[in-house]
Amino acid sequence: MTGTRVSATSSDSLNSPAPPGVRLTLDGATIGRSGRPVLAGLGLDVAPGELLTVVGPSGCGKSTLLRTLAGLLPVLAGQVTQDGVPVGRPGADRALVFQEDGLLPWRTVRRNVELPLAIRRVGRAERRTRAVDWLGRVGLTGREQELPHRLSGGQRQRVQLARALAGEPRALLMDEPFGALDAQTRAGMQQLLVEVLRSSRATVVFVTHDVDEAVFLGDRIALLGTDADRPVRLLDVPHPRERAAHGEPGTVALRREVLQSLGT
Repeated sequence: MTGTRVSATSSDSLNSPAPPGVRLTLDGATIGRSGRPVLAGLGLDVAPGELLTVVGPSGCGKSTLLRTLAGLLPVLAGQVTQDGVPVGRPGADRALVFQEDGLLPWRTVRRNVELPLAIRRVGRAERRTRAVDWLGRVGLTGREQELPHRLSGGQRQRVQLARALAGEPRALLMDEPFGALDAQTRAGMQQLLVEVLRSSRATVVFVTHDVDEAVFLGDRIALLGTDADRPVRLLDVPHPRERAAHGEPGTVALRREVLQSLGT
């Protein structure tokens, strides 16, 4: 996975600027399921184009937060908005990426990437062009006609990423997408995400249990459920997406603070 190169865009129509990322805001929000709230009084503002990583103890509400932002779970109190408009249901401009890739085993790699575009009734030629282009960007040129079972776990995650981004979402909501991968493949996927997001202005909310992943990827880190008096703590990352900054004093201090907050 390491060293994956992002290909150039294959069509003039695909060279147009990506749509801007959205602003996602929770204002005094209580999230969870009816009768089973997980977090209350949650205030969070994710800026357009920001990559926010989310960490916290198991069961603190990280996945619930993503599903609420996606419109899959209604807010129980307070408000959740996208660019000031209440989020009440799923939308094509918010894409979810999970740890399980969810690829359909009977569809080829290319047709898996095309699926959300087909559901939106994008024309056949355009969705094929987009799928082939994004598979090239994630380093899978030449694998378009293969079935998912022929791919490694990392390659399947690359297909899932291509499928999510082919629809040009304005928000990418990622729930531990690399959690099941080995360390080397995981590092390669992190770098690939950084590379492909350079051509996308999407706002990203990325849930992870891995503190080093949170520190590397995030512009900011949101700590959920680590303080009884505050449902969320926000920490700035001094050197986002710079591997060489791993040993910098600010990065070391941030990592220590996150680990201490998690009690590890």
